[in-house]
Parts: sequence; structure tokens; C-alpha cells
Amino acid sequence: MRALSIAATGMSAQAMRVEVISNNLANMSTTGYNARRAEFADLHYQQATRAGTINAADGTVVPTGVQLGLGARPAAVTILVAQGTLSATGGDLDIAIDGHGYIEVQLPSGISAYTRDGGLKRSAEGQIVTSDGYPVVPDITIPPDARSVSINADGEVYAYFNDRVEPELLGQFTLAGFTNVKGLEAIGSNLFLETAASGPAQVSVPGVDGLGTVRQGYLEESAVDAVKELTDLIEAQRGYELNAKVITAADQMLGATTQIR
Repeated sequence: MRALSIAATGMSAQAMRVEVISNNLANMSTTGYNARRAEFADLHYQQATRAGTINAADGTVVPTGVQLGLGARPAAVTILVAQGTLSATGGDLDIAIDGHGYIEVQLPSGISAYTRDGGLKRSAEGQIVTSDGYPVVPDITIPPDARSVSINADGEVYAYFNDRVEPELLGQFTLAGFTNVKGLEAIGSNLFLETAASGPAQVSVPGVDGLGTVRQGYLEESAVDAVKELTDLIEAQRGYELNAKVITAADQMLGATTQIR
């Protein structure tokens, strides 16, 4: 009986949906996190009678046919691109991107990764790095005798010193944009890698080429909607239970057939 395998694909699909929801809820407090959504597609159909088949000698055509579906399969887990609320922190190296764009960082392997987590830090050498110690691209180093740091909306970083009136320009943050943001590959630690699906990174200064601006002293909160996630969780749970009931009903029907024999 095909109902057993069909319902099993439904249970697998709802289980995957719950896994995606649980990851969203786990990242409710992750800086710059965008929720994910599981998407599904129906499997192949068995054509018992094809639509349009000639059904009689007089040329009568079957209007709909008999198409039996074989269940569901995962199609994608897509990122729901949305900007989270900008929360004031007061940190001089906390920056939020107001609009589109990603901060470029360099991994130990030498390749570039991209993030919207602007909770930056200062290394022992004064270099601006991420929380995991990856240097920001382009490289910006803060002198040890700098009294404070200021970052304007264009990403320019200025250092102030006790013995000078005018600040010193240390460098400028750049942002990277992508044709297809949903095609980026997530690797954890709030980092993404460029892929063939995302297209190459288009790097420019903030506020140019459709990129957002930089706000110092703010961090972007997670864009997860907890109420929606809980609603989806209940729906996925009910879907799993219904598919389980189909398996129970199909098993009972097979049992009845066995008893008749």
C-alpha cells in the first residue's frame, strides 16, 4: 500500500520543518541572524490514466486522468532576508548596517567570508577583528595611544588622541553586496561564503551602489519572529501527527486484508 511510504515522506518533511524552526528559535538572540524557512515540493506522480487519453472509438478524451502522488520532498531551506531591529549598545566598535550589505572578513585560510554581525573587537595589536578574531577587510589598526574611536555613516574610522585636536583617519569600512543573497553558504559563527548561486561580491563604500550605511554604537538584533515560529511549530506538529495517523490507518487496513485472506 503506497499510503505507508507517502505518509512517511510527510512525516520526514514535517520533522525537517521542526528542525528548521528549532534552529530559528535557538538563534533568537544571535546578532544579525535571519530566520530560515523549509520549503517542500511534491514527488513524482504515477499516471494510471493520462489526461487527454482517447477513451473510446469515437475519439472521446479523458478530461482529467488518474494521477497518484507519491508524497513530498525537501526543496530548499531559504533565508528570509529582513533587517532586525537596531539596538543601541554604546560600544565604540559595535556597528550595525542600516540597509543592505555585509562586512567582509578574512578567514585563516585566506578566503573571504561575510557577516552582518558588527560586534567587532580590538586585537592585542590594535587590529579590528570579529569576536572570533578574524580581521576585517580592509585592515584597520587602532594605535595604542588612541583615546577614542569614531565611525561615521560612510564607514570612515577616526581616532582621537590626547595630544592632538584633529582626529586621524585610520581607514574606511567597505560593504559587500550580492545579486542573490539567499545563495550565500552559511558556515556558522554568523559567517557566509560566496557561491556560484550568490554571484560574486560587489564591494563598495557604505551608502553607494544600493548598500546601507554604518551606525556606530548599535547592533542588529535577530530578525526571528518568535510568535510566528511558535505558530509554525504547532502547525508542523499537527502535520506530523496527521501523517502518523495515516500510517496507523493504512496498517489497520492491511491487517483487515490479511484477516480476509
